[in-house]
Amino acid sequence: MFTFPSIRAAALGAACAFAFYAPASFADDMASFATGGYASALRTHDMMHKIDANADGMVSKDEWLAYQEKVFAMLDKNKTGTLDAKTFISSDGGNLNSFATGGYARGLRTKEMMHKIDANGDGTVSHDEYVAYQTKIFEMMDTSATHKGMLGPQEMFATGGANH
Repeated sequence: MFTFPSIRAAALGAACAFAFYAPASFADDMASFATGGYASALRTHDMMHKIDANADGMVSKDEWLAYQEKVFAMLDKNKTGTLDAKTFISSDGGNLNSFATGGYARGLRTKEMMHKIDANGDGTVSHDEYVAYQTKIFEMMDTSATHKGMLGPQEMFATGGANH
């Protein structure tokens, strides 16, 4: 005879499954939202120090966005507010490579990343698309209940990446 499990047992099973798969789910979300090269190059001590403008060991959302604004400005050499594929993917890293890290610049400037950032699929990355994307990355990394709106080392390096 077949019997249905009790509601309590089913709820417990669901809670255990959620607890087991939730961290992997976050990592999967980040992996699907960004490429591995971008995510791992972002999650380094060097990048954290470059973004942490006041050197307090934490990256605030304001610091994050100010840094991303500078990155976009370096990419947008023609000051049009929109990056076409040639401009976005160009290997002419110059200033961006010294402002960021070479790994971050290479990880960002790929066809795959351009496609992920190009929300409307028009083949260009606008300033608004770039900032919205980077805001989402910050929000995905901002998992601490104790210092919401700030990324410390635990959040910067939460899903792996190069921790040096």
